[in-house]
Amino acid sequence: MRLMLLGPPGAGKGTQAQRLVEKHGIPQLSTGDMLRAAVANETEVGLRAKAVMDAGKLVSDDIVNAIVSERLDEPDCKNGFILDGFPRTLVQADALARMLSEKDMPLDCAIEVRVDDDILVERISGRYTCANCGAGYHDTFLKPKKAGVCDKCGGTEFKRRPDDNADTVRTRLWAYYKETSPLIGYYHAKGLLHGVDGMAEIDAVSEQIDTILANL
Repeated sequence: MRLMLLGPPGAGKGTQAQRLVEKHGIPQLSTGDMLRAAVANETEVGLRAKAVMDAGKLVSDDIVNAIVSERLDEPDCKNGFILDGFPRTLVQADALARMLSEKDMPLDCAIEVRVDDDILVERISGRYTCANCGAGYHDTFLKPKKAGVCDKCGGTEFKRRPDDNADTVRTRLWAYYKETSPLIGYYHAKGLLHGVDGMAEIDAVSEQIDTILANL
């Protein structure tokens, strides 16, 4: 099973990806995680990326594509993967298509998590994490079972990202619609796009995704 999750920041892609990882035993491939791993492991492309970042520059598409290609060659991707956060642009999408064709690893589907912008702002501005283990929570949608205590590790200290505020979120949404939303049409044209209602409860969204995957 080879799939990708599409949708604006805060749509719930990360939550659904983690559920798919647990259910199907396939890895979630996040661009940020792949980049950090390549740098930490000092792979050839990781060293190239580190040199660019150390110089204060943005990592190029060529380097990102190479990191993704390198990761797809690892044994745990043999039975499938979940792409989360890549591709972000049409240029990257074309590069991914060529990459997967060369590896004989065709994409099975692209799932778009559809949500309302105003709800997204509320979702993201209400997010916080356990300072100890990083478990994610929300002021409204996902509170700890016991107030002030992390469900996973029992920690009592929590933190919020400084950029999780309404103004920053709307700026991120603008960037998404400008650069990434064209991918929706791209994968629709390829017959790979499926949509789910991201406004539903988390379990209901998971059920929608399960239905899509069962019908592939």
